[in-house]
Amino acid sequence: MKLSMWSSYYSELSPEDAILELEKYGYTYSELSDEHSMMLLERGDATEVGKKYKEFADKHNVVFPQGHLKLSARLCEEEDRDILKRQLDLFKAVGVKNAVLHCDTLRRYENITDDEAKERNVIALKDLIEHIKDTDIVICLENLIKEDYANNADGLLWFIEQLGDEHLGICLDTGHLNLIENKDQGEFIRKAGKHLKALHLADNDGTSDQHLMPSARGQVNFKEVILETKKIGYDGIYNLEVPGERYEPLEIKGFKLDYIRNILTYYWNLE
Repeated sequence: MKLSMWSSYYSELSPEDAILELEKYGYTYSELSDEHSMMLLERGDATEVGKKYKEFADKHNVVFPQGHLKLSARLCEEEDRDILKRQLDLFKAVGVKNAVLHCDTLRRYENITDDEAKERNVIALKDLIEHIKDTDIVICLENLIKEDYANNADGLLWFIEQLGDEHLGICLDTGHLNLIENKDQGEFIRKAGKHLKALHLADNDGTSDQHLMPSARGQVNFKEVILETKKIGYDGIYNLEVPGERYEPLEIKGFKLDYIRNILTYYWNLE
């Protein structure tokens, strides 16, 4: 299992210090967070900064197969897409292959239908895909909570069918899925199939997006998640997105990393 911790688990640290903490607890893989990638972009040219950061990460045996594009970006607004393109340039230099993205949602606009919102997203995604056409980066659409057109596997597959491009895939957020009516994790994974390129592993009790670690106080069946991803041949990282667990001293956060490894390794070894 390629066990990964989202770098924002250490959001209070610099991008480099986050790497040092991950190395200390034996985490080889990480998802480069929105916060840390934006910190890096503030330093200058995306490509040059990204190359330097990759050199540091390589020196400390940490790699970033996955990254999260700006959470607050309005995909359908050209100005925000310019920021996303800079992030994608940074990701290319760092070595990120799977870039997680939220579709633009109806909550950002007034008086538009689901179909109109979907079409706007298609146009915007075409623009981003054109920007990365000469790379091996895949934009992974994450299932959301409220918008019906982006909260389940069928909705995300619709975008893939419309665009028909290898640069578009799916990210399953287990916590988000647990908050909608059809919360069947196995069904989502089977439907996504070969298009599932990224994971956000998080738990909650069904009342809100609490971002808890597995097998703590939530409802997500992580045994099912791991077994089903193995069945479809998923070969990406098993990335933890658990900001609900990060408000602790560094030492306690390290203990949690050890606990998480033990829990997920147990599930991984089950048949």
